[in-house]
Amino acid sequence: MSTFWNLWIVGFVTANIIFIAWLLYATSSGKKSDQPAGPETTGHIWDGDLQEYNNPLPRWWLAVFYASIVFAILYLALYPGFGNFKGLLGWSATNELQGQEAEARLTTARVLAKFDGKSIAELAADPEALGVAENLFAANCTACHGADAHGNKGFPNLARPDLSWGRSEAAILATITAGRQGVMPAWKDILGTESVTRVANYVYSLSGRPAPDIKAAAAGAQTFATTCAMCHGATGQGNPIMGAPNLTSGYWIYGGSLATIEESIGNGRRNQMPAWGELLGEQKVRLLAAYVYSLSPPAVTH
Repeated sequence: MSTFWNLWIVGFVTANIIFIAWLLYATSSGKKSDQPAGPETTGHIWDGDLQEYNNPLPRWWLAVFYASIVFAILYLALYPGFGNFKGLLGWSATNELQGQEAEARLTTARVLAKFDGKSIAELAADPEALGVAENLFAANCTACHGADAHGNKGFPNLARPDLSWGRSEAAILATITAGRQGVMPAWKDILGTESVTRVANYVYSLSGRPAPDIKAAAAGAQTFATTCAMCHGATGQGNPIMGAPNLTSGYWIYGGSLATIEESIGNGRRNQMPAWGELLGEQKVRLLAAYVYSLSPPAVTH
């Protein structure tokens, strides 16, 4: 704070305290009225006989006012508020916040330390760990994936058994830690509008639904085999290594109507899952991975 504002605040506060103290004293010990008898009045008369008494404030009320002045002086002596004076106690909101943050970090560290050394699957089977993980998910992930983790348009349903990048412990952990970049290239300018429509009809049929245009779907199958299979696989079941979704499951992040599929193929899609490893730290990321894993763990094969 500059010298000018420091002096201005000190002078203003001091003047206010002095003025209030004088006002209380002046109003409680004014001159006595020259009236020979009867209660003292202010001299104001209404309607011929309605007068305003000049009664002093009750003593207990004055005591409360004076006590508030003493309190204000003591407060300004102990805490910041009197210009640049920091107060005799050295208290500050910054120090208070830093102390609370340090205490919160210690508490969090003690809670998270219970789960050190456990695998993602073990954490997913631990009710206490899942309770902590659910709170982490609510604080960091629900804006995109929803409170129930079932996703929104453009954001995947994390409870499904077939995530685009894989549902193994390692895949989920890598996704949350480093993030993902999902890119579906635009094919309209390369294939042409008619060819995009044919491929869209074929993709529409991959999930077991009859294509709106069967002839177009048959022609689109050939284009799919030469253009799309390199990412989505020959049968359209996806490729977790590349993040290419399974087109046969009937689940669509952007919607499964023919028009929406055609839009996805023609104009492409671009998704980004931010990296949370540096922001949250390894312990919290592992708990989040366990929570996602618990929503639909992969089937065990023998």
